[in-house]
Amino acid sequence: MEMTDMKPEEMSHPPMDQLLGMEYCIDSNPSWGGAIVLGFQHFILCLGTAVMIPTMLVPLMGGNAHDKAMVVQTVLFVTGINTMLQTLFGTRLPTVIGGSYAFVIPVISVISDPSLMQISDDHTRFRMTMRAIQGAQIISSCIQIILGYSQLWGVCSRFFSPLGMVPVIALAGLGLFERGFPVIGKCVEIGLPMLVLFVTLSQYLKHVQMRHFPILERFSVLISIALVWVYAHIITVSGAYKHSSLLTQVNCRTDRANLITTAPWISIPYPLQWGAPTFSADHSFGMMSAVLVSLIESTGAFMAAARLASATPPPPFVLSRGIGWQGIGLLFDGLFGTVSGSTVSVENVGLLGSTRIGSRRVIQISAGFMIFFSILGRFGALFASIPFTLFSAIYCVLFGYVGAVGLSFMQFTNMNSMRNLFIIGISLFLGISIPEYFFRFTISAQHSPAHTRAGWFNDLINTIFSSPPTVGFIISVVLDNTLEVRNRAKDRGMPWWARFRTFRGDSRNEEFYNLPFNLNRFFPPS
Repeated sequence: MEMTDMKPEEMSHPPMDQLLGMEYCIDSNPSWGGAIVLGFQHFILCLGTAVMIPTMLVPLMGGNAHDKAMVVQTVLFVTGINTMLQTLFGTRLPTVIGGSYAFVIPVISVISDPSLMQISDDHTRFRMTMRAIQGAQIISSCIQIILGYSQLWGVCSRFFSPLGMVPVIALAGLGLFERGFPVIGKCVEIGLPMLVLFVTLSQYLKHVQMRHFPILERFSVLISIALVWVYAHIITVSGAYKHSSLLTQVNCRTDRANLITTAPWISIPYPLQWGAPTFSADHSFGMMSAVLVSLIESTGAFMAAARLASATPPPPFVLSRGIGWQGIGLLFDGLFGTVSGSTVSVENVGLLGSTRIGSRRVIQISAGFMIFFSILGRFGALFASIPFTLFSAIYCVLFGYVGAVGLSFMQFTNMNSMRNLFIIGISLFLGISIPEYFFRFTISAQHSPAHTRAGWFNDLINTIFSSPPTVGFIISVVLDNTLEVRNRAKDRGMPWWARFRTFRGDSRNEEFYNLPFNLNRFFPPS
């Protein structure tokens, strides 16, 4: 058929509720063997953030290598618990609830507190700082618990539309560009081969099968990490980095993590292991800004996960329930002492797309691996010593997936409308530009743009405007609800969105989001 003979509807693709080509959706499961290996792959992937945040913050707190190993174990343990709770009782989406970079700014404010900085003994300073961070996290977790369980966040979500969500979900992935190629550039000789190998295995060789099983596509993260890790180790052992700068050694060497030698063989993290938390209003208000950022980032990531798991967009009731459980996760972060708070792990959401498996069971198995390897310290530390550059190479692909899922919501809106083009354009542009300004300013001036005597106010402004999804969310939702709103419901994508606004609006909601063990009798959906 020639192009000119085509009918107008044949020339474009109709909008689709579910993505084409996903092998397993949220409630269908691969074989047990496949699910266990896929779960292990998700566990390996979440190690990047689980190790990076303590590596950045623990030395600033006065902690040594042993303290860092203990914090990494605690982060993994709590990530496992929070992931299990979220997949069982929260949104029930296949999401890993891991460490969040949003908490770095308020945590550094706590570390810089003069009353803590004057403690001369490093180990005492580490424990006192940890207890101050824990206190701030415990208090601030109440925001998500209240917004979630009171259904307030569900009420707020009535102001969201597919148009308003495009920048939020897209920037949840694309806004993390600083953790992609800029990190690969610090050790190109292992980062670039990793990126090329991962793309080759997961895309070009995805049809290679072993006993009718697409092994290269399913396990591309594990295979490429294993191969490049061995290659990086050979370079390290051969002495190639002996005379390199300290920065190159930290980014390239496979023996610089200092985790294996300092981690205990067996250790079970427990609440208040660092001592009783201390509470300060200033620290708590500062931490609340990161909790709000985590709330918005998670909302975008939940929407992306639902799309990649071939589920319907989570109804307001389910979204609220998930945020409530995430608040309880933050409370656990505070009780156990993980240094940072938690949010939905964007890289693990991207992996659902790369493997084309959105199964909930796979994520629950990965939560089991997290808990198991956090207790067996030395084995967990072995995997945790993978150079961060390898993770950054994978992030380039996986964060891109999540960004693209956000852009795919444009199919439900009218992109021939100048109003819509304006809202999406300015939200995406400022969502990248404003946080980049905050980042550059901080590096050059050695302090953040908001630099007043009120520490909590500085944290509030600096944390919120350093988060691309949060900036995108504020701009897109405000504009979408105030600019020429009358008679624009169809342009904004509301007719498609309407049936997912109530739990019973779409028959599939019950299948995807009902609680296990018949718990819906006690917590009936609204």
